Amino acid sequence: MAAPQHIPVLLEESLEYLHVRPGGVIADCTLGFAGHSAAIARRLGPAGRLIAFDRDEAALAVARATLAELAAELGSQMPAVDLVPRPFSEIAAVIAPGTLDGLLADFGVSSMQLDQAHRGFSFRAEGPLDMRMDPRSELTAQQVVNQADEEDLANLIYEFGEERRSRRIARAIVRARPITTTAELARIVSAEAPPINKGEKIHPATRTFQALRIRVNDELGEIQSLLRAVTGGAESLLKPGGRVVLISFHSLEDRLVKDSFRDAAKGDMRLNKPPTLEILTRKPVVASEQESMRNPRSRSAKLRAAQKI
Repeated sequence: MAAPQHIPVLLEESLEYLHVRPGGVIADCTLGFAGHSAAIARRLGPAGRLIAFDRDEAALAVARATLAELAAELGSQMPAVDLVPRPFSEIAAVIAPGTLDGLLADFGVSSMQLDQAHRGFSFRAEGPLDMRMDPRSELTAQQVVNQADEEDLANLIYEFGEERRSRRIARAIVRARPITTTAELARIVSAEAPPINKGEKIHPATRTFQALRIRVNDELGEIQSLLRAVTGGAESLLKPGGRVVLISFHSLEDRLVKDSFRDAAKGDMRLNKPPTLEILTRKPVVASEQESMRNPRSRSAKLRAAQKI
């Protein structure tokens, strides 16, 4: 399977902060099209090891093809590569503490998932209300939309979508049930919560779709599990001096990363917990104007990096 055209977000910045060295061991927690992974593999050399996670089998199939082409190009200079078909929240079950020289994660939905209407992630095309990153998972967006009570639905849209008009939207959704397609849901939300300002670029359904996607895939819980795996002391997956680079795409993700890094950098002497991380990015790194023009997805990206003490 040939890899679709893909531009990894904040690629050069990710590589800079990961500080990939020949012979290192690096984990890419969000393999996707293998854009970041391929660039990392080029720097690891034959003594290096890349461990890459993705719970989406379709993404893994594309990544396998990309990395196979890279192996054919690099020959004996290709590092060892392990592809792990599991969510990155399970990383501690796969990688031993003190193993990694670097860890990268690029959170959120991938362009491939958005572009495939049958996956149900996008309101821009007609598709089933699915939104599962792992099609083997049980919970779908259709179940949430049609089975949650109005109050729970409103709270979900407010908390995970940061949508101020969540109660109006939830009421409209409940009145319109059953809802089975992305286009149908987008029409309902747009009619109930049209753009507040003239010329507003964000689609009225964006926040509601984000909230449902986060709920279906437990995205914030996944990030919290990953953060615990890298910020701990002796239990951290990072070697001393190992680096963690995390790219977020909305404030909920970024806040989790920022707070976790801050707490790990401060420690808690009252509980006899010394600092475990040194923060490398005083402010989040964002895309350049040139990258934002070339790759619109990068406009909302924020990169934060830290180093294990």
